[in-house]
Amino acid sequence: FLALLAELFAGLDARFGRFLKPGMAHSIRLEEIVWGGVSVDGIPALDHPTVIPALAAEYLNDDDRVFGAVIGGQARAWPLRIMAWHEMVNDTLGPVGGGVPVSLAYCTLCGAGILFDGRVAGREAPFTFGSSGLLWRSNKLMYDRQTDSLWNQFTGRPVAGALSGTATALAVLPLVTTSWRAWREAHPATTVLSLETGFVRDYGPGVAYRAYFASPKLYFPAGVGDGRLAPKDLVFGLRTTGGVKAWPLALFAGGAVVHDVVGLIDVVLVGDAAREEVRAYEGEGRRFVSVRPGVLRDAAGEWVMEEELLRGPGGRTLARLAGHVAYWFAWAGYFPETASMPAGRP
Repeated sequence: FLALLAELFAGLDARFGRFLKPGMAHSIRLEEIVWGGVSVDGIPALDHPTVIPALAAEYLNDDDRVFGAVIGGQARAWPLRIMAWHEMVNDTLGPVGGGVPVSLAYCTLCGAGILFDGRVAGREAPFTFGSSGLLWRSNKLMYDRQTDSLWNQFTGRPVAGALSGTATALAVLPLVTTSWRAWREAHPATTVLSLETGFVRDYGPGVAYRAYFASPKLYFPAGVGDGRLAPKDLVFGLRTTGGVKAWPLALFAGGAVVHDVVGLIDVVLVGDAAREEVRAYEGEGRRFVSVRPGVLRDAAGEWVMEEELLRGPGGRTLARLAGHVAYWFAWAGYFPETASMPAGRP
């Protein structure tokens, strides 16, 4: 079957032969690999793209959604209106000379933007990624440029090729989806992607995938066995030590604070459903209430929400946890054994 599949896809683009080879290792069912309608790198990644200061980003509207992250004190925003055309950015974030090589992988089909650390123990050089043009269960199969292995974008693990079956996995880094205004006001020194990407695209608001985002339907095959939510309802999910859990984004209406336990970790989540924004921190059994945007209070006093941690009185800190927003069909489909969703607010 693999030989037949390779021949079929070679008729679409001979470069698919880089990924589909006789005898290759794989951990997914090959008959579930489908063509996404584009060639290899037909959705081109951005490699160390040009960034500009917030004040220079006149093309952005206040309500435009962005992915935002802070590493080593350096803040960066990647607008969804650009990411929808490229779906992958290989970047470096952090202090000059000590930045972290990161890959922001955005699967428009499953609504998930995930920030990965490109460094993997035992490898001298970091991984960088592109879009293969192939899909598995309505999720992009990205590929690494070092071994041409195919990776599941949702899990950050290789699923076909030289690295399949190994312990190789990418660490997920904290990332938030929010509005440009909220991100800019919280991080006035942030940099943001320039429109000068090196590609000719219409980067207008909502241009790319407009019909898909507006429709309740999926474009490609994916098992949707959990009917507690509609397939394309948005959730925020966490993967922690010993557990996996997702919460409906609607649970965070009005800036709600949610306390829960995921596996072995006590967590506190603070969000704003209107901005599709949720941040999660280790809770350590504390119980918080929101006193104003970006500030929580517990019995010890006030805590300030930062991108890398929750900072409290007396120098106390609680670690940020790396979660992300996604469509429910993807979360429930990739974690069918462990995905848990609370029925109401804990």
